[in-house]
Amino acid sequence: MNGINGHDADISDFSHAKGQHFLIEAFKVIFEEAICKATDVNEKVCDWHDPEQLEELLDLELRDSGESHDQLLSRVRDVAKYSVKTNHPRFFNQLFSGLDYHALAGRLLSETLNTSQYTYEVAPVFVLMEHVVLTKLISMVGWPSGDGLFCPGGSMSNMVAMNVARYHAFPQMKQQGLWALPRLAVFTSQECHYSVMKAAAFLGIGTDNVFHVKTDQSGSMDPQDLEVKIMLARSQGAVPFFVTATSGTTIRGAFDPLETIADICEKHCLWMHVDAAHGGSVLFSKKHKHLVKGIERANSVTWNQHKMLTTGLQCSAFLVRDTANLLQKCHCASATYLFQQDKFYDMSLDTGDKTIQCGRKVDCLKLWLMWKAVGTKGLAERVERALSLTRYLAEAIKKREGFQLLSEPTFVNTCFWYIPPSLRGKENSADYQDRLSKVAPTIKEQMVKEGTMMVGYQPLNGQVNFFRMIVISPQTSQRDMDFCLDEIERLGKDL
Repeated sequence: MNGINGHDADISDFSHAKGQHFLIEAFKVIFEEAICKATDVNEKVCDWHDPEQLEELLDLELRDSGESHDQLLSRVRDVAKYSVKTNHPRFFNQLFSGLDYHALAGRLLSETLNTSQYTYEVAPVFVLMEHVVLTKLISMVGWPSGDGLFCPGGSMSNMVAMNVARYHAFPQMKQQGLWALPRLAVFTSQECHYSVMKAAAFLGIGTDNVFHVKTDQSGSMDPQDLEVKIMLARSQGAVPFFVTATSGTTIRGAFDPLETIADICEKHCLWMHVDAAHGGSVLFSKKHKHLVKGIERANSVTWNQHKMLTTGLQCSAFLVRDTANLLQKCHCASATYLFQQDKFYDMSLDTGDKTIQCGRKVDCLKLWLMWKAVGTKGLAERVERALSLTRYLAEAIKKREGFQLLSEPTFVNTCFWYIPPSLRGKENSADYQDRLSKVAPTIKEQMVKEGTMMVGYQPLNGQVNFFRMIVISPQTSQRDMDFCLDEIERLGKDL
């Protein structure tokens, strides 16, 4: 018996040492490929290959036998090499980009500890940490108290908001289901995030019961039309209960007028939710927090720190102005194997029952460690620098022939057309709009395949494809703004 146990121990020790050696070597590859090269402006944003080519390069086949140490390191290197470098200074494609090294350390630590944030007994440090971080965020919104949790993304946070608001209005629905509810009506702007529609569909409210409110020329919600839509819903037999205002729309970065919307919500006794996933971080900046004036009057707020603050995916806080323990009442299922009532510590520290999840990643650590490192002032400077670079880009666009702003940027979204020489002066031609709509997609394809940068594009409200450039990354400079315009001009001048 001892011999067998000893033999097993030798195998276990060998496997343990082998695994540790691989991890050390893999970290070297990750550091080189996914950090150093990924943030080097002289490297490609993306080493593009068509799907068939990429499948051959990666060797994705799963086999009966494991591969060697060197083969596995090669796989790690290939994954990093052929992935899009969202940390690159010239990645402007999404509402997240850039790298914060302290937040990355938090991400690595949370992955290594592999803890689920539902009870104090398995996550004592992180239960206390999440409470501190959420309390700080709640105070920045302007509430004297409240509740919250970190959700897996802004879309899920918006869905939780709609669900909690429905429970607040109709608590009986938790037991009785949709049978206990009238036809409900949700209100949001024409330029809201698509997660509002998804939430209405998922929760059984129905997308036909989402009333889209008109926006003004800047993309902000028109409060007068909100009143009109509320009355329209009631005339159709629906019961209004939920308004989503947006602070930082996805396309144009517009901010809805929260004070006026709050007045309307109070008048009609509606739950006011603010989707500040994109724009909430202006709360750090005394210079720009006026953009969310009135946010303290909301009932709930979505705020993604993985966007403007670059904590890394994912870090989305859902906050609720609540003293009635709504999150717990709405979502609890009281699983006895997790939330026993005879534990040896304060049961209020077991926060897992107030979320619709069971297992929940520790998303507060990366934000907490980054905040510890740079302080509130450092995060404010990050926000202000991004808006300053956006203003620099907008002014540069105005001075360049062939470039045209869609509208003045309010936030870090700059939307613009590039008009190649072949189309200049031909605005009245019958095929002008059709030809212009093809410019941005064609240039996008070229820049991605060459790997020089990545910028998004889209149509909006009948306007043909334009570029949408998001300036967030701490690694981005004015030189990168100039390069972006130069590159679009280079790739598009002969179209």
